[in-house]
Amino acid sequence: MNNYNIDILVIGSGLSGAIAALSAAEEDKKVILITKEPNILSGNTIWAQGGIAYKGKNDKHTIFEQDILEAGNKNNYKPAVNQIATKGPKLIEELLIKNYKTPFEKDQNDRLVFTSEAAHSKKRIIHCKDQTGLNIQNSVIEQVKTNSNITIITDHTAIDLLTYSHHSLDTSDIYKAPSCFGAVFLNNTNSQITKIFADQTILATGGLGQTYLHTTNPNESRGDGIAMAWRAGARCVNLHYIQFHPTALYHEKGRFLISEALRGEGAKLYDVNGKQFMKEFHPQEELAPRDVVARAIHKTLIKTNHPCVYLDITHKKSEWIKSRFPNIYEYCLSNGINITQNQIPVVPAAHYSCGGISVNLNGQSSIERLYAIGEVACTGVHGSNRLASTSLLECLVWGHIAGKNAAKDIKKYEVPTTKEWVEESTRIDPALITQDWLTIKNTMWNYVGLIRTRERLHRAQDILRNLQYDVEKYYQTSKLTPEIIGLRNGIQVAVAITSSALEDRTSKGCHYVES
Repeated sequence: MNNYNIDILVIGSGLSGAIAALSAAEEDKKVILITKEPNILSGNTIWAQGGIAYKGKNDKHTIFEQDILEAGNKNNYKPAVNQIATKGPKLIEELLIKNYKTPFEKDQNDRLVFTSEAAHSKKRIIHCKDQTGLNIQNSVIEQVKTNSNITIITDHTAIDLLTYSHHSLDTSDIYKAPSCFGAVFLNNTNSQITKIFADQTILATGGLGQTYLHTTNPNESRGDGIAMAWRAGARCVNLHYIQFHPTALYHEKGRFLISEALRGEGAKLYDVNGKQFMKEFHPQEELAPRDVVARAIHKTLIKTNHPCVYLDITHKKSEWIKSRFPNIYEYCLSNGINITQNQIPVVPAAHYSCGGISVNLNGQSSIERLYAIGEVACTGVHGSNRLASTSLLECLVWGHIAGKNAAKDIKKYEVPTTKEWVEESTRIDPALITQDWLTIKNTMWNYVGLIRTRERLHRAQDILRNLQYDVEKYYQTSKLTPEIIGLRNGIQVAVAITSSALEDRTSKGCHYVES
């Protein structure tokens, strides 16, 4: 068993994790940045297309705050909204533009190009064509790779957080305040167990979209961080606020995000009969908040008995479309759809978790020495529905603050003697893993999806709790693999989302309950 002892452990290498690692390393702290993926360039960040909210012409932080509150159904934590609106633009300018040289789109006069997105009252979105997240992440990872205080570890799956009450051999440690002192990992390449002891641990593990049948999230987004924090006893809030992106490509190969920026640039939604249906649902039509547009599409699909609706941007010039949305254009073209000439078949898909591990303005969780940032956390910024292009901004703001705060909060402590890992030998049956995931995904999509009822939620709870019992037994008796770890986390998160939804009888934002 390989063990490490480090100042700060950052789990997850998306934008929030990478920024946190850099911020802490700049304070001369030794940092390990670790990911379960083979490549450090991983996470949801690289899939973000549309842009990041900055500051437009005649814009003010108070106007931005109001837009966030309106989109979030005024269910937001106002101090967090103020923090992102005031500090966000400054950090974009200081870090992304000046320090990291992120190649944001500019006009012929070398000025930033701003675009609109749903529920924004000002044009304040800056972008790198339709691959904003990838370009931002590339610029940040280049800085990470050159920082001598950061050790990068890939291909290691986090199993659990190390806490006194769960892992110390001293039974009296259970009486101490809940505290984290690192995490235990599985080396994906050789199946060895690794413990990393840390003064401060930062969870930046991303989203949970893979618990749903249809999602824009990559395969790695299965809620690992929330599951680990839940088992450790961390407070988690608003887990039932799952945002469904209105427009994912409807295709047999799976779902592919069709950026909200298309609607920001004037794309319209039509049903199978050629009717522009959003006029019936909201005065802002296609630029209504995401939850409104997603439910409008869902209801239209039921009404027309058709599997998809259609997004049309063909009224724009062909060369402009290819230049503005090159990645979307190429992807759709490779699947037989020329978006300069044809409407794009789209459906809603699970996209973003507005809830998560409850944290304060510094990113600190309810467990001592444990931070959570990015999509795995709930800062309160998003309320019950996220405003477009604020997720990357939240990663930047809380990643920076959490990294700095964790570095200043270092307090050397005695690492407790921990329990030895007991390795089981029973081989995993891949057919069981596959079937259990299908049960999770179908149950969540059909019963805990866009439109919920008490009856559906109770049905989901029964199915998922029974499955969790079987999965946990399977986990305890089988040889450890990344697949069984992921399944264990996935079922835990699904149960937690469903329980959270049952507790909240008020229909609001992403949580839409029919009586």
